[in-house]
Amino acid sequence: MLPKTSLELMKSRYTAYKLHIAKYIIETTHKKNKDFTADIKIWEDDILQFCKKCNFEQLTIGEFIDGDFESFVTFTAQIKCENNDNSFSEKSRFIKESNRWYYADGKFLDNL
Repeated sequence: MLPKTSLELMKSRYTAYKLHIAKYIIETTHKKNKDFTADIKIWEDDILQFCKKCNFEQLTIGEFIDGDFESFVTFTAQIKCENNDNSFSEKSRFIKESNRWYYADGKFLDNL
């Protein structure tokens, strides 16, 4: 079942990283995202390598700005990669096309 809101998509993408479901990350990334590539195999391998070396500990949702075709979710992800704290906060932008939400891009925030 596809997420009905961008907030649901944000949460499901975090879960996909935690559970190493690279295909879901790829399928929910907008084609204009800087990480999008036509070489799905390499992209999938890169995502899986990242997931395997990191422990996704907690997702905290901050602000959620809902729109009909563009939405924003501010969140903090607590992540440890190879015993280093790689936690970050981001304001993510989501775009709705053909009645489906996609992760478009995000801006890192300095409030950790």
